[in-house]
Amino acid sequence: MSALAQVHAWRGGRCTGSDRAFDAGERGLIRSALEATGVEIVPQDGSWPQAGCGALVVSTAIEDTIPDVATARAIDVPILHRSELLAEFVAASETLAVTGTSGKSTTTAMIAEILMGAGRDPSVITGGALVALEDRGLLGNALAGDGPHLVIEADESDGSVVRYAPWCSVILNLQRDHKEPSVVLEMFRTLAGRTRGPLVLGDDPALDPIAAGALRAGLAPGCGVRAVELDLGPDGSRFVIDGVRFEIPTPGEHNVRDAVAAVAACREAGVTLEDASAALKGFRGVSRRFQVIGAARGVTVVDDFAHNPDKLRAALAAAHLRGGRVLAFFQPHGYGPTRFLFDDLVAAFTEALAPDDILWLPPIYYAGGSVTRDVESVDLTAAVRDAGRDARDLDVRDDLATAIAVEARNGDVVMVMGARDPALTDIARSVLMALEA
Repeated sequence: MSALAQVHAWRGGRCTGSDRAFDAGERGLIRSALEATGVEIVPQDGSWPQAGCGALVVSTAIEDTIPDVATARAIDVPILHRSELLAEFVAASETLAVTGTSGKSTTTAMIAEILMGAGRDPSVITGGALVALEDRGLLGNALAGDGPHLVIEADESDGSVVRYAPWCSVILNLQRDHKEPSVVLEMFRTLAGRTRGPLVLGDDPALDPIAAGALRAGLAPGCGVRAVELDLGPDGSRFVIDGVRFEIPTPGEHNVRDAVAAVAACREAGVTLEDASAALKGFRGVSRRFQVIGAARGVTVVDDFAHNPDKLRAALAAAHLRGGRVLAFFQPHGYGPTRFLFDDLVAAFTEALAPDDILWLPPIYYAGGSVTRDVESVDLTAAVRDAGRDARDLDVRDDLATAIAVEARNGDVVMVMGARDPALTDIARSVLMALEA
């Protein structure tokens, strides 16, 4: 939502917006960044929208009971889902849309940085904050360039991906996350059919049913764009594509797959492999994607957005490349998602954690609304423990810093993992402070 607001304002449109967190005095940095862009923040009390407003744009999280929605209906202001406004931006540009159940934000950032490095001056609308844009003093999730290309992260979780008709689509993978894979596959099939130009698919076999006419990108034999000679290190990876050497400063095989997909899409846009290699060597990454917060007493603290089973596997595998134990904290988000993914989460932790690793699980993060509370974190802890891994309940999240400071030893990696909760980065920082003390 904030990315759409920024781009609309940068392109000369008027934009007001409300957020209950702003009304509560929270997220001041985000509010200041939006206001600096020209977005006018108003109370979420129904005083906006007003007559003459072109539309009220809402996300899936906005309930009908929000006063702004009631006002829009009362004065006949059209109500658009955020994806409908994004679809207008997509149709008006040579858009590269990135989707998949894992890796969207990273691949979107990689494509954006390759295009920027090649002098294409793209626009960007995404979910995760690009560190390269934060370095410019921006919020990080949006950019309005003068070039013809727009790079977007296309979300499959709410089904909105089917609304877009991009020039190029990049579909990375298909795993069980918010919905059953069969349902998401049909969404991807729709997106593929609406794509006006090249279709780039990752090498995930689950995408084979929609692979006709697509360019496959990844590590598997037969891919049209394939990375070989992989060298996976604790701080990054090296590989070769069609004789050109690449180096990325982000660890893990999953990041190599994302990079190959980004290179394939940019090559379709006319960027040379050499230019792509130069750009990715300086890739700045995405906030909370294996973001190293710091190190103390020989212990590294990492903040990561991992929240579904495959992302958790990938993040833990990258942590193990550093050679020591992993001390993991995972914040389950929402009762429905935890219930839906319960068995998959247990399997992921059982497979990805080593016998001497430790996992702490706090109570499920509850963001509000009507829910059925028929599953709790203690159930997840017990199941992981029964499967043979050291899983521990954490009744109060603030106790994590002390628990890790007592437990940690030289060479360990602390992984703070979870999605959406804005306090997770602060938790990672508190762990680092406790280690330093």
